[in-house]
Amino acid sequence: MDESIIHQAVKVLGHDGLVVYPTDTIYGLGADALSEYAIERVYEAKMRPRSMPISVAVSDIEMLGAVACVDRFADAFVDRFLPGPVTVILKAKSCLPDILTVGTGLIGVRIPDHPVPLAIIRELDAPITATSANIHGAADPVTVNDVHVPHDFLIDGGRLPGTPSTVVDLVNRTVVRAGAEIEEVGAFLRDMA
Repeated sequence: MDESIIHQAVKVLGHDGLVVYPTDTIYGLGADALSEYAIERVYEAKMRPRSMPISVAVSDIEMLGAVACVDRFADAFVDRFLPGPVTVILKAKSCLPDILTVGTGLIGVRIPDHPVPLAIIRELDAPITATSANIHGAADPVTVNDVHVPHDFLIDGGRLPGTPSTVVDLVNRTVVRAGAEIEEVGAFLRDMA
């Protein structure tokens, strides 16, 4: 990965800009997840209802623990499935703006299994938004030609797999959205029940 592209993306994010980036599933729309103004821009760009929370991407377990409460069950789940195409819903810590959680007190968190977002998050040293780079309700973008949301910078990662992440509520131990690795996730939840 070209380091100058990562530097450019981080520079854009540092000024509340929006970056389209490749992940192990689809193209994501990234903003500094600690900036309320940047998150507001994500809602506007996607035309996403303000009642819907926005997930974040972190670079490692340490950063996940900084933004969300991880109990022993969540720790075991994260250890098994992240990094990877799974979003975990956990209790949010107070460092995250309320606009992300829309008053639920919960936050979706991903550790993508892709070098680009991991490098961006590490260099920014902060979580970024992890929502698909599409207009709300439109098809998930698997190539840069599928991206129709306003953005300030775009990183072309070629054609991506296209299966969205499986979303698992680890507070209530339920699957919210079936996606990649759903069989393995379901088996894990049954085994731990």
